[in-house]
Amino acid sequence: MVEEDTEIDCVLRPMNCEINLLSRSDGSTMFMQGDTTIVAGINGPMEVKSQKMAYDKLSIEVTYTPLTGPAKVDDRLIETYIRESCESAILVSLHPNTMICINLQEVQDSGGLLACAINASCLALINSGLSMKFTIAAVSCMIEKETGKIIMDPDNTQLKNAKAEFTYAFDSINKDIVCCHSVGRFSQSEFLASVDKCKQVSQFIFDFYREITKKYANTV
Repeated sequence: MVEEDTEIDCVLRPMNCEINLLSRSDGSTMFMQGDTTIVAGINGPMEVKSQKMAYDKLSIEVTYTPLTGPAKVDDRLIETYIRESCESAILVSLHPNTMICINLQEVQDSGGLLACAINASCLALINSGLSMKFTIAAVSCMIEKETGKIIMDPDNTQLKNAKAEFTYAFDSINKDIVCCHSVGRFSQSEFLASVDKCKQVSQFIFDFYREITKKYANTV
């Protein structure tokens, strides 16, 4: 489905997903935004006895697997952003001395990979039934070199003409930023304008979550 808001002049690429995709996971989804596709699976909460785990809250382990080759530095960065975003959303104090594993598999990257991965993780968490304070919606955008125009949810072809790229994740209650990633050079006014547009667009993704939840809730 294509979401459009004429007031802020933006279009998101079509979004689609399949819930309960993995039979051995407690929650899973395949989330597609345009041609960018991520499969996410949640396992846990499970008991752990490792010294690395926190004894007063839920610990989160994220594993991101690229489409080809071994994981690179950028892939480890994706894991960090997803772990911190999910930790802010989950009621971690309800599950002390336990952990969940979030496993993500890249299927296709056509732009907006980090945003797609965060949204896939959130949908998998919703599917798992884990208690959450809020849901998270991630939106990517770019600033075009020639025009300085902010383009929402760009694909790889559009990103070739970007002077700066942004990915923001917002909570569903106050629309506060829970994750921010940027690449390139930009001014403060460009940064604030991109935050404002992405914040408004994030509502489309929250609406998509609700629609998907209504569809599968009756069959679970």
